Amino acid sequence: MKALILCAGYATRLYPLTKDFPKHLLKIAGKPMLNYTIEKLEQVPDIDKIYLVTNHKFSPLFKNWLGTLKHTKEIQIIDDGTMADDIKLGAIGDIKFVIEKAQINDDFLVLAGDNLFQLNLVDFVNFFKTKGISIAVYDVKSKELVSKYSEVKLDKNDKVISFTEKPQNPETTFAAICMYLFPKNKLDMIIKYVNDGNNPDQPGRYIQWLHKIEPVYGFVFSDKWYDIGDLKQYTQANAEYEQMLSKI
Repeated sequence: MKALILCAGYATRLYPLTKDFPKHLLKIAGKPMLNYTIEKLEQVPDIDKIYLVTNHKFSPLFKNWLGTLKHTKEIQIIDDGTMADDIKLGAIGDIKFVIEKAQINDDFLVLAGDNLFQLNLVDFVNFFKTKGISIAVYDVKSKELVSKYSEVKLDKNDKVISFTEKPQNPETTFAAICMYLFPKNKLDMIIKYVNDGNNPDQPGRYIQWLHKIEPVYGFVFSDKWYDIGDLKQYTQANAEYEQMLSKI
């Protein structure tokens, strides 16, 4: 199994903090938030290599970070060649870019580099092994919040029966987070999606398209999850992690 961390965005909502520095390397409780993701991936025996895709502007900073990181799994940084938000490839575009550039032919875990989560990824991988294409689903306990993410409806077998990116009138509080597991024999569908001219930006748009033609299953977890999208969320996550780690 291979893993891909998406870190090619420009985090304009966090300007000026991220104007010349990647959001994913901002510190949470004293260390880059990306370190927490690496620690989670290191716990999954199935994963034998981690890819990190970033843009050309921030690529040197990620390479410097990697040089100081303690890790046991192989990590490769891939530069997607873009220099500005208005010409970025988009999250799905970057997934396609890495699949083709690294010639991925393995089960593929994709996750956003700005997600902070306490979910045990081994549980997610085990779910995938029994179900197939899998997405992580979190109960945000607020319909207002769901409207900012992707609303997911599941049947009694955890199969996705409805997926709406940024719904105007959500009916549930289940939101998909950017954490997906694709079997190797379905990776060509990502290439097809982009090549057919579909929106390559928000990753949820791909799942919204995919679940209508392939079975997709939702892994519902209740462990703490943070989406670091703006300064308020970043400040809150930093404070809560500092408090949590002080008790260890």
